[in-house]
Amino acid sequence: MYAAEFLAGRVALVTGGTGGIGSAVSQALAHYGAQVVAADLANRLGATEPGAGIEYVALDVTSAADVRQCVEGVVARHGRLDILVNVAGVVSVGNAQSLTEQEWDRVIDINLKGTFLCCQAVIPVMRRQQLGRIINFGSVLGKNGGNPRPWIDPQEQDSAGNLAYGVSKAGVHSMTSYLAKELASSGITVNAVAPGPVASAMTTRFPQVLKDLIPVGRLGRAQEIASAVLFLAAPDSAFITGEILDVNGGLWSD
Repeated sequence: MYAAEFLAGRVALVTGGTGGIGSAVSQALAHYGAQVVAADLANRLGATEPGAGIEYVALDVTSAADVRQCVEGVVARHGRLDILVNVAGVVSVGNAQSLTEQEWDRVIDINLKGTFLCCQAVIPVMRRQQLGRIINFGSVLGKNGGNPRPWIDPQEQDSAGNLAYGVSKAGVHSMTSYLAKELASSGITVNAVAPGPVASAMTTRFPQVLKDLIPVGRLGRAQEIASAVLFLAAPDSAFITGEILDVNGGLWSD
């Protein structure tokens, strides 16, 4: 699909880099030549994969100080930072009536605030370089009002993404559009991938009745999401910015 080593010389930071999708993204970027820093709370601090071009660091995306320190560390070790992929996020399920303030704050802090803090931290680095790729993670749930059909079966809502999750991802979509315009003149593109349901630890409770609504007939695979990230990270994608790329098996299109 891509020329070997087409990302050679590029340095990438992947938040949520040890999760199912984050790992797939990290491995895909490294496979094509990028030096990857995979950052996560659940980390292998100081570990590396010999020959794989991936190193692991600890990161709490809800802490501005932690994010700044992480970005400064990447630049200190590698001299630059070309690609930021904001995968870090949490899912939240249930209905709006039972959603607690604490759960709302947790989801917004990680999914939306965390994405903003990471974007903000890399802006001065990428502006100095006059080069950068920021790739955020949205969701089909930030567009479609949720997969469940509680007017048919109220129990569908209990095991599927809720209001807090959808709002956090809609915010990421909006942030992507704003940053794309603000940073375009600095050689920085800002796009988002909006996956549908993907087979992972986060979707183990996803109801079969909702899986059956996906036109291609299955959940997505992490490697398919990573392929979308590769496309947006590519040098040849410099004319694409502000895009929310749907990768959802036909579940939603706009």
